[in-house]
Amino acid sequence: MRRVRRIFVDIDLPADAFALLRNAAGEDEIVRARRPASSVLGRAEPDPVFAQADIVFGQPDPTAVLASERLRWMHVASSGITRYDTREFREALRRKGVAFTHSPSVYAEPCAQHVLCFLLAQSRLLPRAWVSRAAGGSDEWRALREGCVLLRGQRALIVGFGAIGRRLVELLRPFDLAISGYRRHPRGDEGVPMIAADALGTALAQSDHVISILPESLETRGFFDADRFAAIKPGAVFYNIGRGATVDQTALEAALRSGRLRAAWLDVTDPEPLPEDHPLRTTPNCYITPHIAGGFSTEMQALVQHFIENLRRFRIGEPLLDRVV
Repeated sequence: MRRVRRIFVDIDLPADAFALLRNAAGEDEIVRARRPASSVLGRAEPDPVFAQADIVFGQPDPTAVLASERLRWMHVASSGITRYDTREFREALRRKGVAFTHSPSVYAEPCAQHVLCFLLAQSRLLPRAWVSRAAGGSDEWRALREGCVLLRGQRALIVGFGAIGRRLVELLRPFDLAISGYRRHPRGDEGVPMIAADALGTALAQSDHVISILPESLETRGFFDADRFAAIKPGAVFYNIGRGATVDQTALEAALRSGRLRAAWLDVTDPEPLPEDHPLRTTPNCYITPHIAGGFSTEMQALVQHFIENLRRFRIGEPLLDRVV
């Protein structure tokens, strides 16, 4: 007889999403945290019941994960894995035989669509156009029409290439951009040219659109600093839907105010939300959405379905989706 596994859940799931999970669990036991994280980006509190879990789904406390003698698989309910993204944590999981997966597949589509919206809004000057009352034939009207650009033939660089970047490339294919990518460990199956670390400066200098999807880690904090903004092609546009801490926001403001950058489109900042008196709030051509790129109406249900598919694979020994360790 198969041993009943205990699945520890520390995110607050709506009733319909939890019903999906309970149905898929079958004979396995689901244990809910006493105080679940408020969102998939929240940090759940340590829970004494965790030590009895075989599987965890949510945002587990890294200390509790490493202390567990029973845990065999952790599935993080977000694309970002900042609090777990250290060499020491991964090596410890390998030694303990604990599988580690996360959820970038859930967020690839909404995040890619968000970047596409940013690109199109910038290219068609929508922020200026929707507040304009220009009469046809006026100087303002001509400036708007002549300021719009076509994406065809422009160059885009995706920094932090992964599941989101892959989907964005598919969405941008009809627009005929020249797209390249940069990632820490290229796999060879990205479908677009990958830029080597020593060639990143050259790629920045050639790109009309620089799209950051970088996760936050010790290696990426402040990645886009004054030097990298100085290397970017004059008049280029910068986009960030990765993590706010990967950008030196003082350097970004300076690049915008100097005209080095044509515009910046940000879905993430540091902190979130930015204080009302933060300089980026009043920097010309800086457009900020409040970390909604990954959101969609059935987000929690999709997270559960992704976990359920991996649970099926875990039970029968198939390769897990979105595996880190």
